[in-house]
Amino acid sequence: MRWMQPPFWKKCTSVALLGLLMLSTSWTQANEKSLRIGSLVPKNSLYHRQLLDIADSWRTAQGAGAKYLVYPDGSQGGEAEMARRMRIGQLQGALLSVVGLREIEPSIAALQSMPLLFRSWEEVDYVREKMRPAMEKKFLEKGFVVLAWGDAGWVRFFSKEAAIRPDDYKRMKFFAWGSEPDQQSIMKSLGYTPVPLETTDILPAIQTGMINVVPSTPYFALASQVYNSAPHMLEINWAPIVGALVVTRKAWDNMSPSVQQAVRAASDKAGAQIRTKARQEVEEAVDAMKKRGLTVHKPNTEQMKEWNDLAEKLYPRIRGTMVPAETFDEVMGHVKTFRAGKPK
Repeated sequence: MRWMQPPFWKKCTSVALLGLLMLSTSWTQANEKSLRIGSLVPKNSLYHRQLLDIADSWRTAQGAGAKYLVYPDGSQGGEAEMARRMRIGQLQGALLSVVGLREIEPSIAALQSMPLLFRSWEEVDYVREKMRPAMEKKFLEKGFVVLAWGDAGWVRFFSKEAAIRPDDYKRMKFFAWGSEPDQQSIMKSLGYTPVPLETTDILPAIQTGMINVVPSTPYFALASQVYNSAPHMLEINWAPIVGALVVTRKAWDNMSPSVQQAVRAASDKAGAQIRTKARQEVEEAVDAMKKRGLTVHKPNTEQMKEWNDLAEKLYPRIRGTMVPAETFDEVMGHVKTFRAGKPK
């Protein structure tokens, strides 16, 4: 029907296309001056403050009109949702635990999903640094830049009723990440009852009895007030909560070299601060909760053997499902190497 289009139609079309192009260019330029960062961390927490420090460095380096927006408290959804938002450009970055990071690169699960493997933070640091270059390369290939590594303490079990042995927990209902079907399947096969939820649902769920147990770091249990409804804590270092601040490669490439340098420096400092302070806050949080009624249960030698036996049963199920087999073996190798070289 080209013969029916009057001459002015082509002219109007050209003007409209030009306008759209100019609008798109303006939006892109404005978008390059904005970074939106999401996280589950509580507002005004150590982690939130470190993100704000990075924001100040980025704004100063980026110059006039730069906007760095931090969304704490899970306001952008759970960690799997934040990973999705980064992929479609609604967020440019996020501070995530392994739960969210593995939505980008599954092998990262090795640092958090192997219970009772790590005996100390020194072991965690050693293994992470050994794996870091290859891991960051994998993230880059997936379109993400890792700016900082951090952790948030050891996972311990907070429950409504006293529990010490593994079998004690079989009569209870566990909080489980909604995005972890493999973990839920393994738990069920061993006689445990996982209830998949988002982090924002934990408090009402424990208050109403929908769940009875929350695997959590002491800091989160204190900050979220979970311990009020689950006043019993099992003192075992089940697994470290490991995390990282990532931004999309597109957002990173839009920064000039000088801005990238400033952000790298600020992120390295923030990562070190988070690791140091978070580890201190584990015991501080426990002490604070004990003063407010928390009861701490520490397994004896026999009970601890039951927990280690459970972990040994879990490893073959985790290898190749929750953690890629090659990465699982690599982590085991690094741990053995560390222990072999440690003075007796």
